[in-house]
Amino acid sequence: MNIHPTAIVDPSAKIHPSCKIGPYCIVGAEVDIGQNCELLSHVAMKGPTKIGAQNRFFPFSSIGLAPQDLTYAGEPTRLEIGDHNDIREFVTINRGTVKGGGLTRVGSHVLVMAYTHIAHDCRIGDHVLLANAATLGGHVIVEDWAQVGALCPVHHFVRIGTHAFIGGGTTITQDVLPFSKTSAERNTHAFGMNSVGLERRGFSKERIRKIHHAYKVLLASKLNTTQALEKLKSEPDLGEDVGLLIRFVEASERGVIK
Repeated sequence: MNIHPTAIVDPSAKIHPSCKIGPYCIVGAEVDIGQNCELLSHVAMKGPTKIGAQNRFFPFSSIGLAPQDLTYAGEPTRLEIGDHNDIREFVTINRGTVKGGGLTRVGSHVLVMAYTHIAHDCRIGDHVLLANAATLGGHVIVEDWAQVGALCPVHHFVRIGTHAFIGGGTTITQDVLPFSKTSAERNTHAFGMNSVGLERRGFSKERIRKIHHAYKVLLASKLNTTQALEKLKSEPDLGEDVGLLIRFVEASERGVIK
C-alpha cells in the first residue's frame, strides 16, 4: 500500500493494498476503500463510508463527514460510493440522516466537478455528471445519465429524471423531466427533449421520434398535463421511453417543469 508519510490513517480503516493515499490526507475509522483508489492530497474522509474500486479523490474534497442538518445528533449514518468515479477539488459529500434512511449513495462512472455539494440522503445514479458548484439539497435523487450544469442549486426532495440536461445557473425547485433540456430564462422551462444527448448515447431514430412526439403533446399542445397524459396513453405503440415519461409525471409530488 502506498501511503504518504504525512497522511493520517486510522488503524481500523480498511484500505485495499492497491490504493494510493497522498500527502496530508486524513482517513478516519469505519472507512472501507476498494481496490485501485487514489486520494491525491488533502482529502478528508470519515466513516461509516464504503468506497468501491477505481475512484479518484482530488485535493480538499470532504467525503463522508457529518450531514449539515440541525437534527443530526451524531448517529452512525452512512455514505456509499460505487466504482470508477472522479471526485474533484473541494467537493463535499455528506453521510445520511436517520430521518432520511441513514444513507447517502453515489453510483458508478460519475464525474463530480469542483465545489459540488451532495447533501445528506441524496441518491446519485450511474453515469451522472455534476458540473462545477452544482449544489444538491438533502434527499435529492439524480437518475442515471443526468447532467446538472454549473452553479445549479437543487431544492431538497427534488428528483432529476434519467438523461435530463440542466443548463448552468438554473435553480431547480421541482422535479426535472426525463430526457429533457431544462434551463433558466427568466422563468424555468423544459425546452423540448435532449435530442443531442440521446443520439450520442445510441438511441435509435425511432426511439427519438416517439419521445419527440410525446414532448410535443406534453409541452407544445394546448392540452393541460392531465389531458396530455391521457392522450399519450390512448395512443398505440407508445414504447418503453414514453411509458417511463408518463410514469415519471404521474409520480411527481412537487409537479414537473414544463
